[in-house]
Amino acid sequence: MNSELILGEKMGATQIQRTAHVVRNTSETQIEVELNLDGTGVGHLDSGVPFLDHMLDQIVRHGLMDLTVKATGDTYIDDHHTVEDVGIALGQAFAKAVGDKKGMVRYGHSYVPLDEALSRVVIDFSGRPGLELHVPYTRARVGNFDVDLTGEFFRGFVNHAQVTLHIDNLRGVNAHHQIETVFKAFGRALRMAVAIDARAADQVASTKGTLVG
Repeated sequence: MNSELILGEKMGATQIQRTAHVVRNTSETQIEVELNLDGTGVGHLDSGVPFLDHMLDQIVRHGLMDLTVKATGDTYIDDHHTVEDVGIALGQAFAKAVGDKKGMVRYGHSYVPLDEALSRVVIDFSGRPGLELHVPYTRARVGNFDVDLTGEFFRGFVNHAQVTLHIDNLRGVNAHHQIETVFKAFGRALRMAVAIDARAADQVASTKGTLVG
């Protein structure tokens, strides 16, 4: 990491703890999320949807954040509500954890390959939700996981984290690889965007002076 992106505490400044705890209960799902943006990549993931847990683990490992997700949902119907609502709760946790976004880099991007697959993710903590998702899935399911739920997860996240997110799978034959590269790139883009620039510790990265809407 470049020296200008080292966290404030390593520069001798006081580092505010960037954490969040979200509980979201509906008639369809009961979800609890704990997030530490400045963690070490520790995850405790139990969403009730194994493939989603595998993808969340990519965010944790490549984003170097600590994340706990506990979810109970109506998976006897299908996984839709659980996957979407985990995305919503995670988005709410990010919105809380980043706070006023002072000192935050704001933008992040990453290209990630996995064998034949290559994906690009670009994120802006703009305060304006927007999703551009372009993944030409090569099959409808990965195991028991409906690939369309990937979009539901990211839509829920974007709307509640208040971010602009562009996701492009540039190539890929294996649908598992397509989705996994997306989540790995998402984790790395998040890591870049939430990093603290010590040179702008008391500034918001916007000429408007705010990143709220």
